[in-house]
Amino acid sequence: MILYPAIDLINGECVRLSQGRFDAVTKYDSDPFKRLGLFNGEHAQWVHIVDLDGARAGSPQQHDLIGRLAKASQAKIQTGGGVRTRAHVQTLLDEGVSAVVVGSAAVKNPDEVRGWLSDFGKDRITLALDVLPTTDGDFDAALHGWVEGSGISLWDVLDYYPVGIAQRILVTDVSRDGMLMGPNMALMTALRRKRPDLEIQASGGVRSIEDLYELKTLGVHGAIVGKAIYEGLIDLKAALNVG
Repeated sequence: MILYPAIDLINGECVRLSQGRFDAVTKYDSDPFKRLGLFNGEHAQWVHIVDLDGARAGSPQQHDLIGRLAKASQAKIQTGGGVRTRAHVQTLLDEGVSAVVVGSAAVKNPDEVRGWLSDFGKDRITLALDVLPTTDGDFDAALHGWVEGSGISLWDVLDYYPVGIAQRILVTDVSRDGMLMGPNMALMTALRRKRPDLEIQASGGVRSIEDLYELKTLGVHGAIVGKAIYEGLIDLKAALNVG
């Protein structure tokens, strides 16, 4: 399993949100290059970077900064936030990132996104499905930086991308994101059962090394970890050795 230590950016600073809420922001580093240096120092294979300003605005806001981070990184960079068009994808790839995260567009414009997967390569695009648990036990795919539901089930969105179309998928249970309450293991189990063809990245709630080992046992391909690292609950070097 691959660990993706996370850098979430607002106004160029490293922050974490709670449950995707922009009114619940904790600032950690004013200099993201310092945080990236720590991740590089422990030889992380990947770093996950989110342009939260872009996610909120619906268009990229920090591509220049992300490009400079990509050029400074020894690790591969996976990044997204406000990616809505083919040009946005192209710009990030040209800046040197290894995988572009596509979220709202994957839900709202699946025909277009399937074209991007074909043209850029399914290993260069990660489909991000941020989900909100519903009262009937389903999961509603969230849009626009997690602030609104789409009314479309996670499982229906997955059907937009049949076997062979996509490769990488990042699923965040927004209700757990930044809450340090543990990942939604039941959701990850159901995803693995329904779509064993996909490389699934788990996001939201990771709080301990034990969580990472459980995700690995479930066959999850990767885990995004942010707050637990920033708060010192998980030792980065130990977490990187879980894989």
